[in-house]
Amino acid sequence: MSDALPFTAVIIGLGIANLIIRLGGYYLGAALPQTGPWTRGLKALPGTLITALVTLQLMHGGVNEWIAAAIALAVAVVSRSLPLTMAAGILAIYALRHWA
Repeated sequence: MSDALPFTAVIIGLGIANLIIRLGGYYLGAALPQTGPWTRGLKALPGTLITALVTLQLMHGGVNEWIAAAIALAVAVVSRSLPLTMAAGILAIYALRHWA
């Protein structure tokens, strides 16, 4: 019975930490401004991070990565859909790396 005590304490501790993180995120989000330059910057952040990751892959990649990027760019121009563009890029690089 005493062996279960440390596991129970860890589970309870992780549950409390989870709750604190979730509440902290909620209160931080509520405190952020709804208009202005900070809002515009935070809204642009996900796209900026994706661009940085793709750029890094292209800088260190080869022909397959550039072909996949061209396919993703074509899908982006035609569809204007981020999820579809990401899916096309992922499928293209997977196909090029495994079958080309």
